[in-house]
This record gives sequence, structure tokens and C-alpha cells, in this order.
Amino acid sequence: MAAPVLSPSRRLRRTPFSDGVEAAGVRAYTVYNHMLLPTMFRSVQEDYRHLKEAVQIWDVACERQVELRGPDAGRLMQMLTPRDLRRMTPGQCYYVPIVDETGGMLNDPVAVKLAEDRWWISIADSDLLYWVRATAIGWRLDVLVDEPDVSPLAVQGPKADDLMAQVFGDSVSDIRFFRFGVFDFQGRDMVIARSGYSKQGGFEIYVEGSDIGMPLWNALMEAGRALDVHAGCPNLIERIEAGLLSYGNDMTDDNTPHECGLGRFCNTHTAIGCIGRDALLRVAKEGPVQQLRAIEIDGPPVPGCDRWWPLTANGKPVGRVSSAAWSPDFDTNVAIGMVRMTHWDPDTEIEVAAPDGLRKAIVRESFWL
Repeated sequence: MAAPVLSPSRRLRRTPFSDGVEAAGVRAYTVYNHMLLPTMFRSVQEDYRHLKEAVQIWDVACERQVELRGPDAGRLMQMLTPRDLRRMTPGQCYYVPIVDETGGMLNDPVAVKLAEDRWWISIADSDLLYWVRATAIGWRLDVLVDEPDVSPLAVQGPKADDLMAQVFGDSVSDIRFFRFGVFDFQGRDMVIARSGYSKQGGFEIYVEGSDIGMPLWNALMEAGRALDVHAGCPNLIERIEAGLLSYGNDMTDDNTPHECGLGRFCNTHTAIGCIGRDALLRVAKEGPVQQLRAIEIDGPPVPGCDRWWPLTANGKPVGRVSSAAWSPDFDTNVAIGMVRMTHWDPDTEIEVAAPDGLRKAIVRESFWL
């Protein structure tokens, strides 16, 4: 029996780069912020190896931007996150937990400060736009909240600097980590940040205007021929090795930043105005009772993790696995899981109820990359 397919409609949006993705032979998609996100080209394993050795171009237009523009833009941005933004200057990017009034995670985006009165929030998979608009209206802030026509295109891999220099000039390599610069492409300004959803190094280009999407895609593809450039996508194996979290998979609004290992981004004593500040102050004082951990799972390669797998010890529940994959480089199954404090210490032996049966597992001190 053939596998089911997604039915196209206007509710499932294509991206400015979809023509290039399809020409490159995309083999699988997921839905992310109501848009198509490629998940595989050749195979997850082949894409993984190529990402670590060469350079890839990723259509991540699904990382939609929530734009804040106006006199109260900075105030609104601080209301959304417990991270203290007072020292953030235009030209910087910050990884920011976004929380509700209970301290629950609503998103874990990258905030891009374009100017004192203009910000982009490059969001993970959730309808954060409505929360931000409601906050602005409820507090009667002087700020415009909208989704601009901005679509990120990522260039990731060890040869990313070489490729970007061919298209944007050598000075693009001067961009520091989580900083951005503005570069010209065919007479259009492009915000380019040194960032991305991998640990292999690279850039994210904030493509403003859908019409310039395919010309940029084609220029990068042409310039990268000698570098073995391929179309790629966020890779499941590599992100788990690196401990890169996936909102909606590894965490939800039921989890606080402290449970997700993001306490270092919560400056609750100084982030005055954050909506969830009081709740997070209590959490910080009491400490979490569960937390995301790196987990190694015994046995042959695990099947796909499309639901939470229970973690147990002596038959009693102690957590769940949310992401798992076989790592060729580490010759084991790597996983991310939420583990209760009674069993989260490194080298603690537990069991995971994988779809193919109960397997031995062990909590690791840190992620693999």
C-alpha cells in the first residue's frame, strides 16, 4: 500500500523557495507554521553525512517572522521573554524563551534587533503572532505587530563561509556568532546572521520579498557547484547529537524554561516587565522536578519517534523520550527526553518503551556535540 500524501491547499503554504526544493528532489516534508518544511532529500543518513562534510542550502521559510515596529517595540519584546534584553543592541540576535503568565514555554525563537523600534521574532512552530498581538492590544502599546514578507534561507555546513563569500563578498565572513549584517544582492538589502539550526556552522539569510527568493536560491546553487552544494534541511540525527530542541516535540507550554535546560536565558530578577516573571521566580527558587536530558538507548537503530516513548525504572514512570535517532558517528541511538529529578543524574540506568519493545537506556552527562 502506498504511503498517504499531504493534500495541497491554500492552508498549507508553499515558500518562495519551493520550486528549487522540488527541483532538488525533495523526498519528504513536514508541516511547520502552516508551511512546507523539507525533512529529507536523499536519506536522513546521507543528508546527515553531507551536512557534516560540505554545505547545504535549507528552505526554512517556515521560520516566520513576527515583526514589532513602533515606540513600544522594545517594551513589548521584554514583556514576552524572561531574558534581560537591556544590553541588546541593533545588529544582535538573541535566543529567547517566550513564556505565558504561568511561565510555560510558548516558543523558543531567535529575536533579531533591527533598530530600537523594530524587531523580528524568528519563531519555532506555533501561532505566536496571535499571543503577541493580544499582548500589545491588551496593554494598549504603541506598536504594530505583523507577519512581514520575510523568509529565512539557511546556508549550513563547514563550507558555508566559502559559499557565502562567493555570493556576498569576503566581508560576510566577518559576521560574529549571533550577530548580523546587511548585504546587497541584486540591488536588494539582505539581513544575514551567523546562526542556524545545526552545529556545523553557517548563516541564515532573511530574504525580504518573495520575488527574490528563487534568484537567490539559484545564485547560491550555481556558486556552490565546486563546493558540492546540495539542497538540505534540518537533520534529525545532527540536531539530537547537538542537543538542539524542537518546540512541540521536546517541549510544550506545559514546560518551563528551567525544565528545558534554558534557565541560563531567564534573568527573572532583572527582566522587569516579563509577563511570566512572578511564576518563573517561584520556579527558580524551588527548582524543576524534571528536566530534558541526553539519553543513550541500547540496541539496533530505533524506529521513528512520532510520539512520546515512556521512560521507566523498576516499572515506574520516570519520564519520556521525545526525539530519538541512530547516530552513525557515535554508533549508538541518541535521544532527548524529559527525566524526573530522581533519575536525571549522569549514568543512571533506565528503560524506554520503544515501539519495538522495552530497551535499556542510560542518562548521559551532556549531548554528543
